[in-house]
Amino acid sequence: MKSSRLVSLLLLLQTRGRMTAAQLAEELEVSVRTVYRDVEALSAAGVPLYGDAGHAGGYRLLDGYRTRLTGLTAGEVEALFLAGAPGAAAQLGLGSVLAAAQLKVRAALPRELRVHADRISGRFHLDAPGWYADADETPYLPDVADAVWRGRAVQVLYRRWREPTDVERRLEPYGLVLKAGRWYVVAGPGPRTYRVDQILRLSATDEEFTRPDGFDLAGYWAAYQRDFPARLRTGRAVVRLAPGVTLPGPVQDEAEPDRDGWRRVTVAIESVDHAHAEFLRLGTGVEVLHPPELRTRLARTVAELTERYADVRDHDRGRDPDPGRASRGPVR
Repeated sequence: MKSSRLVSLLLLLQTRGRMTAAQLAEELEVSVRTVYRDVEALSAAGVPLYGDAGHAGGYRLLDGYRTRLTGLTAGEVEALFLAGAPGAAAQLGLGSVLAAAQLKVRAALPRELRVHADRISGRFHLDAPGWYADADETPYLPDVADAVWRGRAVQVLYRRWREPTDVERRLEPYGLVLKAGRWYVVAGPGPRTYRVDQILRLSATDEEFTRPDGFDLAGYWAAYQRDFPARLRTGRAVVRLAPGVTLPGPVQDEAEPDRDGWRRVTVAIESVDHAHAEFLRLGTGVEVLHPPELRTRLARTVAELTERYADVRDHDRGRDPDPGRASRGPVR
């Protein structure tokens, strides 16, 4: 609707300062001609809006002009209060700030819209972390967030998965991301992604850094997630699959089924350890052909399981299983 677009245009200029017609058109997803008409409509309504020509030109509001928080719809109020993440804000040390901000917004709303806000708060609750996972300890999260806000580099002792595990790093924190209850910091040089809970020690510095021109945190994270499977699964395995059996990883090559319906496929794997666990879940529906160390590892596991459950055959034949087997522990 035009009225909603006019409010959006006004708020863009209020929050960002000078903007060109092309920039406004891109943000509002309209044509430049439509922006010209909207600017004329706002000027006719008495909004102190000015346009400057030239290379550094654009539209701007008169210094000191502010619009009040009016014109919110019921849906916008619901979305505003639903978007609050009190748990994440508390971890960042902003819990009381978020509560105060919501209180001020609520006080500024008409009575009927306060009802919508209260309904959202009472009927929806955001709990980001997944089940069956202990909460990560992130003692340095407030320090990382402070470095992000102030644009200051930090010196950290970071624990990674490969040797040497504990390494010193100088980070230029560009932004923080909360994914499935776990905090990540995107930092330069690079940029690269680090888990905040793996920071073992942090020293703040007064060294300023400059974020790369045009760096988009949301865009970087979207690309990072999209490329994650390719970075994670760098190994290869060749297996035979029984009819109807599918693999959890991306299949890279697949031959035609043989006369028994078995298919020979090449699949990306993360590691021998990870593939060993994944393929065991498929039972007799998979046969690993390559790499040899994975095939040997699976064969050894199957042999140990066969010996461990040998008493099942005795039980099926009406014999008592070996009473001393349980006390001897697992077969090695």
